[in-house]
Amino acid sequence: MIYLSRLQKLYNKEIVPNLIKKFGYRSIMEVPKLKKIVVHQGIGLSVIDKKIIDFSIKEITDITGQKAIFCYSKHDESGFKLRKGMPIGVKVTLRRIKMFEFLERLIVVSLPRVRDFNGVKESSFDGRGNYNMGITEQVIYPEINIDKIKKNMGMNITFVTSAKNDAEAKSLLSFFGIPFNNKNKNG
Repeated sequence: MIYLSRLQKLYNKEIVPNLIKKFGYRSIMEVPKLKKIVVHQGIGLSVIDKKIIDFSIKEITDITGQKAIFCYSKHDESGFKLRKGMPIGVKVTLRRIKMFEFLERLIVVSLPRVRDFNGVKESSFDGRGNYNMGITEQVIYPEINIDKIKKNMGMNITFVTSAKNDAEAKSLLSFFGIPFNNKNKNG
């Protein structure tokens, strides 16, 4: 028997039929899927302090449950004291089971820990069905020990879907439980 996380079961039993009903898909293959989640942390301070990148690798690895990799600079930038090939960030690409487990921990445990949380922005879609959100403090994750944090770096989380447009992607993510901010854009 194949292990399916709670969100995978939810997708198969409830989300697929709801999306078919909402958008009128003729085939189950047309229904958008969550392909991957990319967690990225840019570390500009790694030029000054080399140990920050090691702490960042450990934090992202602890948060996601998968080994993080370095992102290297592609060219020299003298204004930032940056040389080609220097590590300037870390990232993890989550797929399948780890992706769904991370998404569930994000929705159920981490986002409710954000102070004064009113939902995530609806305006962060890219026009092709992908969604980006920023987390300002990594302490919302229970895997992070507050006493061992050197600097609050935050992170970016990208949800890559197979949706053709933003409306389909927003519906997919809403059915998964991403709490979008429903306030007016004017206030």
